[in-house]
Amino acid sequence: MNPKTPSESRTIMTDMVLPSETNPLNNLFGGELLARMDRAASIAARRHSRRITVTASVNHVAFNRAVPLGSVVTVEAAVSRAFNTSMEVFIDVWIEDRYTGERTKANEAIYTFVAVDDTGKPTEVPALQPETPLEKERFDAALRRKQLSLVLAKKMKPSDATELKALFKED
Repeated sequence: MNPKTPSESRTIMTDMVLPSETNPLNNLFGGELLARMDRAASIAARRHSRRITVTASVNHVAFNRAVPLGSVVTVEAAVSRAFNTSMEVFIDVWIEDRYTGERTKANEAIYTFVAVDDTGKPTEVPALQPETPLEKERFDAALRRKQLSLVLAKKMKPSDATELKALFKED
């Protein structure tokens, strides 16, 4: 399999926040935003793997800013790293000012997807070749996040987490 770039998986979904999607404060429900992010991330993972993909985990979600009723919301997702059968997808959420058109980053998330065949068995995915400085930063950090997750789940010995040990290495 030939490596792919994050731009090949980039998915952009833009929509408006409607009254039925808001809480009593007239802000987008967190669960509604999670669903939008999951859909965009799923498409990005599928574009990268060209397989059916399933959500394996929601690794990180930061609700940094409320998304008010009537806002134009853009969810941007791209594969940040591919492992054997799994892919980390980084998601940025932007809101657009109704009057100026200025975009502000409101939230971000990191999801993990697994590519599966028609029987649901995990299947190999192409490697990822980051191009931009941000893509390289997210690519490198993905391995640290994966090792931390494996250590916390007791699926990896802390002594084997080479990327994590490098963070704390004294010169």
